[in-house]
Amino acid sequence: MEFILIFFGAAIINNFVVVQFLGLCPFVGVSKKYSSSIGMGAAVIFVMTLAGIVTYVIYEYLLIPFNVGFLKTIIFILVIASLVQFVEMVIRKVAPALYSALGIYLPLITTNCAILGLALNAVVKYHSILEVSVYSFAAGVGFLFALAILSTIRENLDLVPVPKSFKGAPIAFISAGLIALAFLGFSGLPVK
Repeated sequence: MEFILIFFGAAIINNFVVVQFLGLCPFVGVSKKYSSSIGMGAAVIFVMTLAGIVTYVIYEYLLIPFNVGFLKTIIFILVIASLVQFVEMVIRKVAPALYSALGIYLPLITTNCAILGLALNAVVKYHSILEVSVYSFAAGVGFLFALAILSTIRENLDLVPVPKSFKGAPIAFISAGLIALAFLGFSGLPVK
């Protein structure tokens, strides 16, 4: 039961993108096409899950025993950058079309603050590798979920007449704001 709560808490209630507002650059940038958003979401799930597990192990078994926990941000950034380079090489070999569709946004996963935020939160909130694994995977699923919703909305907005001043980024941000309001309903907080 605890793992189910961790999963839904990370994926829906405390969604990194639409509740905590982390990782907005790839969220808005890659959400023009549903297919590329699914590819980006899958890459983020993979990187978030690995980053959460690896950074937890490094923190618990290297940084804390040697009393250098203050280095966690620098170390976590290096770990995330290495994982993203690995994912980029794999996608380039396995799915060249997806690699070209993601373009600049794939290397931007390296500086995606959602992944760094996940790593920093995971080492503070959870006490076992299994909890961190579920939390990391769920955060990636939440990222994919939000990305898929926005990309579906943006593809449908291409079919309707939108005023010229709202085309592109303005309507994307309005849509993202409405999605954030919908996710806020899951938290139980009153909307004022």
